Amino acid sequence: MTVLDFTDQFVSKPQHKNKVGFISLGCPKALVDSERILTQLRVEGYQIADNYGDADTVIVNTCGFITPAVEESLAAIGEALDATGKVIVTGCLGERPEKILERHPKVAAITGSEAVDDVMRHVRELLPMEQNPFTDLLPTAAPGARNGVSAPVREATSHGDVFAPSVKLTPRHFAYLKIAEGCNHTCSFCIIPKLRGKQVSRDAAAVLYEAYRLVAGGTKELVVISQDTSAYGVDIRYRESEFQEQPVRAHLTDLAAKLGEMGAWVRMHYVYPYPHVEKVVELMAAGKILPYLDVPLQHASPKILRAMRRPGAGKQLDTIRRWREICPELVIRSTFIVGFPGETESDFQELLTFLEDARLDRVGAFPYSDVEEADANALGNPVPEDIKQERLARFMEVAQRISAEKLAEKVGRVMPIIIDEFNDDEDDAAGTRLIGRTKGDAPGIDGQVYLYAGEFAGQIKIGDIVEARIEESDEYDLFGEVVARPAWLPNVPQMGHFGGH
Repeated sequence: MTVLDFTDQFVSKPQHKNKVGFISLGCPKALVDSERILTQLRVEGYQIADNYGDADTVIVNTCGFITPAVEESLAAIGEALDATGKVIVTGCLGERPEKILERHPKVAAITGSEAVDDVMRHVRELLPMEQNPFTDLLPTAAPGARNGVSAPVREATSHGDVFAPSVKLTPRHFAYLKIAEGCNHTCSFCIIPKLRGKQVSRDAAAVLYEAYRLVAGGTKELVVISQDTSAYGVDIRYRESEFQEQPVRAHLTDLAAKLGEMGAWVRMHYVYPYPHVEKVVELMAAGKILPYLDVPLQHASPKILRAMRRPGAGKQLDTIRRWREICPELVIRSTFIVGFPGETESDFQELLTFLEDARLDRVGAFPYSDVEEADANALGNPVPEDIKQERLARFMEVAQRISAEKLAEKVGRVMPIIIDEFNDDEDDAAGTRLIGRTKGDAPGIDGQVYLYAGEFAGQIKIGDIVEARIEESDEYDLFGEVVARPAWLPNVPQMGHFGGH
C-alpha cells in the first residue's frame, strides 16, 4: 500500500508577514478613510506595524486644507521615507501630487482622498502576498481585491461608498459616523470641493446598519460627521432605502430620529444653519439625540461673510435664539476666522459683539492664512500678521470668559459623564481618578470633566457612563465626583461581553 502524505499542504508554515505602517493626519472625516484602508489591509492578510522598524512600507493619509496641515503632512512623509524608503501617500494632499513630488520625489505612489482601491493596488504591488487557496477565500471589505479573488459588486469608492469600516482608530465607546463626502459650497477660503469633490451622500440604510453594528459592539457615542451635515441627502434627492424592513429617507431629520432610537449618544457635527435644523433641535429637546451642535459660523460681519461666500449672513443670532427657545439645554460649538482679507476694526467689533450676544458654549478661532488655490488669496486689503494675532488674543479672551461663566452655571448639578480615560497619580488606588465628558463635550476638541470615583473606585471602566456631581469649574473644564454608576441599556442587542458595563 502506498500512503500519500498531504501534511505539507494543510499545515501552516512559518512565513514572512508583510507589515504596513500607517500615519493618519487631519480631521475625523480623514480618520474614517484611514479606518477603511486599515480594514481592507487586515482582511487581505497584511499586518499593521506599530513602529517604523517593523514596517515594510508606510501609508500616510494626509491633510491638505491649510498651510500648517500641508507642512505637517510633508514632514510625516519625509520621516516615513527616511525610515522605510517605501511610502504610499493618500488623502487630501494626494489630490495635489506635484506638491508632494516637489519635496519627496521618491515616494512609491500617490492617491487622492477616499481611494481605498488605489491604495490597496499599490500595497499589493509593493508587498505581494503569497497566494494560498485556503487563506485567499477571505471576504473583501471594500471594492477591489487580489488577483483571483472575486469582489462583491458595490458602489464606486471615489465618494459616498456604502462600505463601513470594521477597524476603528477610536476607543470602543465612541465612533465617527460619516454620512456624506465632499461639499457643494464655494467658500472663498476653502478648497475642500477641489480636494474631495461635490457632496455625495450615503443611503440612510447604509448609515443606520453601520450605526447598529457599532452600538451592538459596545459603542456608546456616535459622532455624525460630513463636510455639510445639514445638506445630507440633497444630492440623492432624499431617496429612500430600507432599514430593518422599513423605508427611511436620506434626510438629516429622518436619519437623526432613527439613530436616536438606538439608545446611544448621538452627536451632530458640521451643521450649517439651514431651516430644517430646527426639526433636529426638536429631537434634542425630546431627548432623542444629544443637545449639541457644531456649527461652523466663521464670522459675524455681513460684509466679511459675503466675502467668504458663507450662507445666512446677518441671520445667525436669530437662528441661535430660535434653537435655544426650542431646546434650552442646547450646547453650541463654533469656529471663527479672524484677520480675513478686508476685515476692519469695525468688522472685528461686530464679531466680538456677536460673541457676547450669542454666548456660544465652545469656541475655537484661528488667524486667516492663504490656502493654495483658494479664491480668498486674490482679495485685497490683507490684514497684517501682528494685527491678526492681536485680534485673535482679544477674541479668545472674550470667548474664554463666556466659557468660564457658562461652566460655572453647572456647578452643583448632577450630570451624566462618559469616561474616556483614567487619571490616577502613582499614590492613588487604581481607578480613583477619571477623565470624562458631558453631553456638551465632543471628544478631542471640547472640555473635559475631572472626577474622583469615590466609593466606585476600581469599578468604573473606560466607556462607562456615570452620574457625577459637579463641584468646581474653570475656563474650559469641570471637576466633580461620581455619585452613581447606572447600567447602560441601549435598544440594540449587545454582542457577547459588550452588554451592560
